[in-house]
Amino acid sequence: MPHLVIETTANLGTYPKAQALKELAASLTAHPQIPVEADLKIRFVDVTDFVMGTAPEPRGFVHAELRLLSGRTPEAKSELAARVLEVLQRLTPRPAGVSVQLSVEVRDMDRAPYAKARIDPQ
Repeated sequence: MPHLVIETTANLGTYPKAQALKELAASLTAHPQIPVEADLKIRFVDVTDFVMGTAPEPRGFVHAELRLLSGRTPEAKSELAARVLEVLQRLTPRPAGVSVQLSVEVRDMDRAPYAKARIDPQ
């Protein structure tokens, strides 16, 4: 915990995932609401089959879902969402003729049923 899952549509071309992972990790772990850097998990999911509306023009999206254990203030969640959006705005490819939407959703995870284990190296 926390988890950041980023969905990107295939029609955006080559997404600079390695750079995005590095920059997102640095930006989020610099925020006081993410005190343990090793707890942050970020991953990309490629979306090949999708629909955006009904118009025929090319469209694509990048959607980030930041999952946090419950208890953070709305202000803290907004700050974290803004950090994610800033990185996505800078790094998302802009293919010619494609309208691209970027979004960040912050979700609370219920603390009570959340389970986690860590396996350290031997």
